[in-house]
Amino acid sequence: MGVTADTLSSISVAALVTAMVTDDSQNSEYVLIVGLGMTGLSVVRFLHKQRKNIVVVDSRNKPPGLYELENEFPDVTVCLGDFDEALFMGAQQIIVSPGVALKEPVIQHAITQGVEVVGDIELFAQKISAPVIAVTGSNGKSTVISLLGEMAQAAGVNAVVGGNIGIPALELINSNADLYILELSSFQLESLYSLKPVAAAVLNVSPDHMDRYDTYEEYIKAKQHIYNACKVAVINRDDDKVAAMEAGHNFVSGFTLKEPAYGDYGLRTFEDKIWLCKGGKKLIAADEIKMSGTHNLANALSALALGEAASISMSDMLTALKKFTGLKHRTQWVAEKNHVTWVNDSKGTNVGATLAAITGVKTKNKLMLIAGGIAKDADFTPLRKAVCENVRTVILIGKDAPKIEQVLQDCVPVLYAKDMQDAVHIAADLSHPGDTVLLSPACASFDMFNSYEHRGDVFIDSIKDLP
Repeated sequence: MGVTADTLSSISVAALVTAMVTDDSQNSEYVLIVGLGMTGLSVVRFLHKQRKNIVVVDSRNKPPGLYELENEFPDVTVCLGDFDEALFMGAQQIIVSPGVALKEPVIQHAITQGVEVVGDIELFAQKISAPVIAVTGSNGKSTVISLLGEMAQAAGVNAVVGGNIGIPALELINSNADLYILELSSFQLESLYSLKPVAAAVLNVSPDHMDRYDTYEEYIKAKQHIYNACKVAVINRDDDKVAAMEAGHNFVSGFTLKEPAYGDYGLRTFEDKIWLCKGGKKLIAADEIKMSGTHNLANALSALALGEAASISMSDMLTALKKFTGLKHRTQWVAEKNHVTWVNDSKGTNVGATLAAITGVKTKNKLMLIAGGIAKDADFTPLRKAVCENVRTVILIGKDAPKIEQVLQDCVPVLYAKDMQDAVHIAADLSHPGDTVLLSPACASFDMFNSYEHRGDVFIDSIKDLP
């Protein structure tokens, strides 16, 4: 049953609950799901199997997943538009989707009144029995958990991968799973209490989602939550903010792009060749890894540390690492045309990711950078030095392009394009032989595209159309 904001005010909570509860139920209690989309829909599916009474609310009048919900669960009450406080106060439990801030006044009021407020990962943690590897970070987490999935598969471990990427956590629950490998966002970690990972990592932190958090420190604190109750804390020694999170953990495994201490993972040079090592032991030569960029060496090192903590065979992990080519839209080699290389890093949705791409992508000459989109209140200043040193020209698209230009205008030539196709053509016209054209927007995509995947696909299609 769907209810819009216009009609909600004239319907009492009791009437909603009466309409929702099945005829044979004597229980008028209900669970309130706040926010639909992929995660909210997964929560509905999970709770519906338990014969829970469910109400879904979403501030959007046409949220994603609404069609699927109404077709799969016509008995579930849906209230769209402005939140009604009475619905929150009458709930037995509130499940908040990652896209909804816990700071919402109606949610905060419910918390003060003793209503339990959790997210989908907390429901997952309360249900499963198999061990979990949990990974968060501003950048690299999708690559790391996908690589870990390949490593587990190579070792014959029945592992399932998902969370913030791909399949929602609740839809991963499988009694036959030997291991769960989860990517977790800071939003999901805010309402998580029961998870006890066998290994957990904050890969790195850089300012992101500053439209959601009041301070950078608040964002970092949300990320740090992943280490609560973990067996082994995997720590990035090169990130001061993450390194500071080591305090209080008895079992720590570190990784670094420098020479590692005993027991840590890092890089060492033997006879002019760089090797990934554990302590002083060589594991795999860097040139045997197909993923490009120095940042992907860090991703590989973190995956090895996490996999070892979960007892995955080292030899099988190294076999998988040699084969792993990386993920689409993440410093993905696309083509070489007219002696110019094209790289798709559309997943670079924040400053830290773009900074890693600019400094990590190898090029024979200079970079041509395509950037821009929705800034999420980001500070683009950290890009300036790397752009000045590595980039020939910056081509900007999207809503917040002027904010990037303001930081870079005295550094390198900055041009505007009307859309992605225009940006690709400008880059092709201005690039020199040996240059690399890098799409790494440092911004979200939703001003011009459905997702970062859509943005990257348009970039790739535009390259194919070049003469």
